[in-house]
Amino acid sequence: MSNNFLSFISNNIPELEKTVLDLLISTSPVWLPILLIIIGWKLWVRYVRALFFSKQKRILLEIKLPKEITKSPLAMETFLIGLHQTGRESNWYDKYWKGGTRPWFSLEMISIEGAVGFFIWTEVSYKNLVESQLYSQYPTVEIYEVPDYTEDNYFDEDKTTSLWGTNFILKASDSYPIKTYIDYGLDKADTKEEYKTDPITPIIEFLGSISKGEQAWIQILIRAHKKEQIKKGTWFEKTDAWQDEAREEIEDIRKEATPETESDYPAFPNPTKGQIDKIAAIERNVSKLGFDCGIRVIYMAKKEKFNRANISVFRSIFQQFNSNNLNGFKTYLSTSHDYPWQEYLAYLPLNKNRRLNEQKRRILNAYKLRSYFYPPYQKKWFVINTEGLASIFHLPGSVAQTPTFARIVSKKAEPPSNLPI
Repeated sequence: MSNNFLSFISNNIPELEKTVLDLLISTSPVWLPILLIIIGWKLWVRYVRALFFSKQKRILLEIKLPKEITKSPLAMETFLIGLHQTGRESNWYDKYWKGGTRPWFSLEMISIEGAVGFFIWTEVSYKNLVESQLYSQYPTVEIYEVPDYTEDNYFDEDKTTSLWGTNFILKASDSYPIKTYIDYGLDKADTKEEYKTDPITPIIEFLGSISKGEQAWIQILIRAHKKEQIKKGTWFEKTDAWQDEAREEIEDIRKEATPETESDYPAFPNPTKGQIDKIAAIERNVSKLGFDCGIRVIYMAKKEKFNRANISVFRSIFQQFNSNNLNGFKTYLSTSHDYPWQEYLAYLPLNKNRRLNEQKRRILNAYKLRSYFYPPYQKKWFVINTEGLASIFHLPGSVAQTPTFARIVSKKAEPPSNLPI
């Protein structure tokens, strides 16, 4: 029967094509205006947003750390709460006529030939907010506006420079948390510095190991998470997909823990210890403020200095935040070949690695523009709460002893109150 059907289709393709074409033409007064309206609307939104972005001046702030920081990552979590800004798109006029979007920030850890630095990229209008929030939690740090370190870097695979980059996403549902600083006991104020296990230390140690002629960049882009999804069964009511996903996950765990019964009365859930812990972790995760987040890393070096072993390290650089039964990080859209034969195909005369080199240029340009949530380099992001975010980006204490990690030698102090005027 299947052979007869295929034979009928193959023998009547011209007639079918003509029928479909006639149907499309006859119904075009209906679907064509709708299609043009949808395309025009998307182009308009992209245009007004691009116009809005072009008017926002942005700066890069470097954070100079003192020799001693006694604050736990909870201080960074408090700082991040201040960056949870949802304004500029609160109504239709601001969002679709003026092109307004809620602000996004870039938290960056970099190494240029082994010199490790912490940076925050922000709009000029939010400079005072960033500085005041950071000084309130870390009074002894120093913050400077500096030139963008990405400006003088370019990629030219055929001549002098080799580059590798990738993005990171979560392995499981966004409702599951990663392993945070609380799991490492860094929330305990009475823990002495020498007994602390700070998960950010391996990252700083790796960045400090970068040698002359190499650069390693880590970029964590964030914006406030908010209700954006249209609720099912409604036209305009917004819902939070992150919270909805968490409720669905909890419901699935409860169903899995409920034994089957032949009785007319429903059985009570009988969850295991692991299932109880999962439910508690999910509820705790979504109880805190969430951020839309994208993580991008780049390793770049002179061709003779490029060390492929550093790619393996970069792929696992967030491994200490992975939890076997909850969540963790994995790479997404790397600028490298996934299969051996791709290496050989890349050297064909008609190909000559053009596609791979174009991917490398795109990820470098995306990094420079700090583009993730909107075109031209919009990527798949995930939702992470303030606790998880503070775990992967915070100012380390003296437990991080990387020699190339420069710190401020002297402490800042207020002048005596009894000085003569």
